[in-house]
Amino acid sequence: MSGLLALLDDVAAIAKVAAASVDDIAGAAAKAGAKAAGVVIDDAAVTPKYVHGFEAKRELPIIGRIAMGSLKNKLLFLLPGLLALNAFAPWAITPLLMLGGAYLCFEGAEKVFHALAPHAEAHVEADFDTADPAHLEEEKVAGAIKTDFILSAEIMTIALAAIPESNFWTEAVTLAVVGTLITVAVYGAVALIVKMDDIGLHLAATARTGLGRAFGRGLVAGMPGLMAFLSTVGTAAMLWVGGSIVLHGLEVTHLWAAPYEVIHHWAEAAAHVLPLGGFTAWAVTAFCDGVIGLALGLALIPLATRVIAPIYARLSPKKA
Repeated sequence: MSGLLALLDDVAAIAKVAAASVDDIAGAAAKAGAKAAGVVIDDAAVTPKYVHGFEAKRELPIIGRIAMGSLKNKLLFLLPGLLALNAFAPWAITPLLMLGGAYLCFEGAEKVFHALAPHAEAHVEADFDTADPAHLEEEKVAGAIKTDFILSAEIMTIALAAIPESNFWTEAVTLAVVGTLITVAVYGAVALIVKMDDIGLHLAATARTGLGRAFGRGLVAGMPGLMAFLSTVGTAAMLWVGGSIVLHGLEVTHLWAAPYEVIHHWAEAAAHVLPLGGFTAWAVTAFCDGVIGLALGLALIPLATRVIAPIYARLSPKKA
C-alpha cells in the first residue's frame, strides 16, 4: 500500500511539473506571438494578392495550399534549424534578426517606392504564365510559399528571441505552438478577407431584412478600401518592426547604441508630457523606428536591384 501511495505521490509531482511546463509554454508563446505581431500583420496583408484574379471556387483551396506550405516552412525547416542554431551558435541569432529586419525595411520601402511610381510594378505580372490557369495557380502558390518562408523565418526568429531562457523541449514546443497558431490565425483571417465580398453578395441577394441587404452591399463596397488599408498597415508594420529590430540589434551588439538610446529618451520624454503615457511612448518609438526603417530600406533598394538581383538571376536556373 505504501508503495502505491509513493507511486501516486510521484505521479502527482510529475503532473504538477507538466502543468507548470504548460503554463510556461503558454506564457512564452503569448509573449513571442506579441513580439512577432508586426510581421504577422504584414503576412496577413500580403497573402490576399496571391488569389486575386482566380475563380471564387479556387480561392479557399489556394489559401489552404499556401497555409500548408507555411506550416511546413515553420515546423519542418525553420524550427529545427533555429533550435540547432540556438544550441550551437546563439551568437548568430541577433545578426540573423538584424538581417531579417533589414529585409523587412527593404520590402516596406520598396512598397512605398512602388506606390509613388506604380509603373515600377509592371514587370511583376510578366513573371507569371497567365495563359494556363492551372500553371498560373502553381506559380502563384509557389511564389506565396517562397515569400511566406522569409516572413516565417522572421516570425520564428523573433519568437525564439522572445522566449525566456529555458530547456530545449520548452523552446521547441513553444516555437511549434507559436508557428501553428500564427499560421491558423493569419490564413484564417486571409480566407475570411478574400471571401468577404462573396458573403456580402450573398447577404445583398438573400437577406430577409433591408438592413441585412444594406450590410451586404456595404461589405462589397468596402472591400477595396479594406484591402488598401491592410496593405498600408502591412507596409507600416514592416518598416516599424524592421527598423526596431535593426536598432535594437545595433544596441545589443554595441556596434552603435546611440540611435536606440536617443529614441528611447524621446519616447520617455513624450510619455511624461502627453496623455496616455504608455501608448505615447510606444507611438513615438514606433514612428521613429519606422522612419529609420524607411530610410534604411530606400538605401538598400539600389543594392538589392542592381547587385543582389542580377547575381541571383545569373545563379538561378533559366525559365524554359
